[in-house]
Amino acid sequence: MDTLTRDALTVLQPGFTGTTPPDWVLRRLGEGLAAVGLFGRNVATPEQLAALTARLRAERDDVLVAIDEEGGDVTRLEVRTGSSFPGNLALGAVDDPDLTRAVARELGRRLAECGINLNWAPSADVNSDPDNPVIGVRSFGADPELVARHTAAYVEGLQAAGVAACTKHFPGHGDTSVDSHDDMPRVGVDLPTLRARDLPPFHAAVAAGTKAVMSAHILLPALDPRLPATLSPGVLHGLLRAPVERGGLGFDGLIVTDGIEMRAISAAWGIERGGVLALAAGCDAICVGGGHSDEDTVLRLRDAIVDAVRSGELPEERLSDAATRVRALARWASKAGEGAREGSAPTPDIGLTAARRALRITAPTGRDASGGGVDGPVREGPVHVAAYTPSANFAVGDETPWGIAADLGRLLPGTSTGSYGPDTADADAVLRDAGGRPVVAVVRDVHRHPWMATALAALVAARPDTVVVEMGLPQAPPTGALHIATHGAARVCGTAAAEAIAGRIAD
Repeated sequence: MDTLTRDALTVLQPGFTGTTPPDWVLRRLGEGLAAVGLFGRNVATPEQLAALTARLRAERDDVLVAIDEEGGDVTRLEVRTGSSFPGNLALGAVDDPDLTRAVARELGRRLAECGINLNWAPSADVNSDPDNPVIGVRSFGADPELVARHTAAYVEGLQAAGVAACTKHFPGHGDTSVDSHDDMPRVGVDLPTLRARDLPPFHAAVAAGTKAVMSAHILLPALDPRLPATLSPGVLHGLLRAPVERGGLGFDGLIVTDGIEMRAISAAWGIERGGVLALAAGCDAICVGGGHSDEDTVLRLRDAIVDAVRSGELPEERLSDAATRVRALARWASKAGEGAREGSAPTPDIGLTAARRALRITAPTGRDASGGGVDGPVREGPVHVAAYTPSANFAVGDETPWGIAADLGRLLPGTSTGSYGPDTADADAVLRDAGGRPVVAVVRDVHRHPWMATALAALVAARPDTVVVEMGLPQAPPTGALHIATHGAARVCGTAAAEAIAGRIAD
């Protein structure tokens, strides 16, 4: 295998299907492939995942094994059960950087135990648009300085466990009304606004030593009127790589693309052309595999990169530099993982502790009843849980369960549950299903879904004693006899809310 072809494979981070590595992945590792990306479809149990990564390392001992494990709503390790860790918004609501650091360290420890050494996290996006369809609770919040301090803490905690952080989505996906999985988002703010609002968390991540940064497939005319950040030399070289004294961030680590098959890129340029343009712009690694997880995609990308170098479109030294950065991160991860394993004590309950602290409970008077302000059990005996279910965005997916019904069922035996959508969320139907039981309405981003807001208002009007649990962004005014904001839909967020309703701790 010639050097050019090996380098072209080295800069790819492909996915695959199945819970064991297919032969083509093992073969390509021997030919120069230096990284793979794992998704929920690759994970069954921690033991299975550890065996999978061990098989990869038997072929190449310094392979980078990446995963998109944000915790909270976006989990791959616990895709079928829900996460043991609250997501960024919950951590931002608590606003204790030491807690964020501890949560990230324990998450990193569990990743490292499974043989994963690169995490496509944290999200450093400032959620300045509350109607954002793809970020929301994945952000630490809407305040740049808050997001900055928690991004830095997360990077430090994760990398203390020997897992490289990949801070995303540069230069900020928080002010978008379009999901880049579907189309090209456009952020029309001027450069001073971008610097003051969106860039502080990335400056903080670089200062904290983040090993990688993921580019966003978003168009920012103030930086480049034609090309999205992933394909823009002005954004990557002119801002992310540029020295601080010249107004840049001075980042010298690995730049990774967001999924190159996302429609913001593939619809206009195609996967192969998009990959070449991303490398030419300054990206060092091409993430692919969320939607295209086959060998043919990898070979087409490899060959397109080789052809671009041979035609002179992509300078050979640019490809060589990118491959060198990938290998450098692989070496760091191998050494850091060994050191972290020697001194990383488990803190198994840190996620639930954080989720409990993140609850914001508003009593009927409007006062904050968090932290034990409600006297005694809120509910005794069984209740009916009415879950108002929106469509999941692509990043979250629809495999991961959410809600509080299972936990409430354990705490309050006899509890029933129903799921209600735009066509079934009639208050009379909910009350018939409740059969006289008290009602707990569980919503997610009620401010973004008019049907949900209408249905909830009708239910609360009919049953003023309804308890409302908001498991998304708590943007709408609190309503109900008791309003509980969990700041995310992770499994532990549901557990914490159920404990508050039942007035006792879950086993």
